[in-house]
Amino acid sequence: MTPGIRARHWMGAIGMGAFGLIASLGAAEGAVAAMADNGHRSQVAQIDLITYQTGVKDVVVILGALPAGDAMAGTGNIAIPSLTGMMLDRGTKSLDKFQIADQLDNVGAQISFGVGMQTLEIRAKCLKKDLPLVLGLIAAELRDPAMSPAEFAKAKQQLAGTLQASLQNTGSRAQEAFARAIFPEGHPNRPHTTEEYLAAARSADLGEVRSFHARYVGPSHMTLVLAGDVPTAEVQEEIAKDFAGWTGGQDYVHPGAPAEASAGRRITVPLNDKPSASVIIGQPTGLRYRDPDALALRVGTAVLGRGFTGRLMGTVRDREGLTYGIGAAVGGDSIADGDWSVSATFAPALLERGVESARRVIGTWWSDGVTEAELSAHKQGLIGSYRVSLSTAGGVAGMILTSVQRGYDLTWLDGYPQALGAVTRDQVNHAIRTHLDPQAMTLVEAGSVAAVAPPPPPP
Repeated sequence: MTPGIRARHWMGAIGMGAFGLIASLGAAEGAVAAMADNGHRSQVAQIDLITYQTGVKDVVVILGALPAGDAMAGTGNIAIPSLTGMMLDRGTKSLDKFQIADQLDNVGAQISFGVGMQTLEIRAKCLKKDLPLVLGLIAAELRDPAMSPAEFAKAKQQLAGTLQASLQNTGSRAQEAFARAIFPEGHPNRPHTTEEYLAAARSADLGEVRSFHARYVGPSHMTLVLAGDVPTAEVQEEIAKDFAGWTGGQDYVHPGAPAEASAGRRITVPLNDKPSASVIIGQPTGLRYRDPDALALRVGTAVLGRGFTGRLMGTVRDREGLTYGIGAAVGGDSIADGDWSVSATFAPALLERGVESARRVIGTWWSDGVTEAELSAHKQGLIGSYRVSLSTAGGVAGMILTSVQRGYDLTWLDGYPQALGAVTRDQVNHAIRTHLDPQAMTLVEAGSVAAVAPPPPPP
């Protein structure tokens, strides 16, 4: 998927953080200790259903995912997965989109769908008493979308307009160029270009969307998480009724071999009249989240570039005054092997100095490793962030869904703070030096920068 399109594909904004606020961090810590006890996992109508009871009253958050993302387009029209997701909330065979909107508005509920690299995602919120209505609408939209030609024409126009606008977004263009440079052809994390998506959106046919929907949108490999004031037995009964007889669906795309870092390269994406340039420095890690060194690499990356306490902000921003924002992250590794990157923005006049400064900090971090003091502070910060993330029903649902996609069960969530606390300095420094190489990192600059011919894609 073209970077940045995930957010644009959402058909409605859902403020998950507004729901289910637990009274105190102490309550959240209690939730961490009892994740497995408070959750219930079952197979209902072929759907992997997880319900989780929190302290919130009357409110339920619903998150779901199934393998029907951009990577499933294969050799076909690459815009079809996105357009399929966009068609789901534009009416069903029995209700038009205005009737659905009226039913949701009357009870203050929301439903939206989004498309990611590998997933079609479902988000909803409602009161407990309205669960039968909302689950029934989700089932109808997934199973029997109207696929109206008139609505399809509007969806194509909307997607094309969004893509056209993204051509001038320095962050999206930098991320696109970076992912295309580090992931080989056929890897699910390698996007097509925005121009290719734009051409595909304009040429897409409704018949292709119907075929894609029939093949990929189904209960096989679908996960549905409900968190909040959830009546588990009633939910199971409702889902069994609403999704009875539904079939279809495919597995996620799992690469045969992980991406490998190649020789370091520099790529520029010239965009005229931009006040700042977006910069990414990084490489593929070859790791999935569950791999032995993955957690240690994440902790070490936090020392380098997590917020204002990371080394990058301390040097490049605070000491040298070259940027307002810079950070490091590991991502894209829940289902397939992912990437490691440093992202920053620089004024064009400060670009070269900013890049040199970032590279210097990365090099020192890689060669010298992290200190015990840094490790201890950042482990505590990560544990605290994890506990805070569980202070809302939406946060709990999101953590459960992500963990299931990574191949864990609910007991893993109970042990996550202990796993973080057990990471040692030797493990962190070993992971950094084993899976990263500053000399093999790709540098991407997007904005008002001089053009450099892009290198050929990796084999």
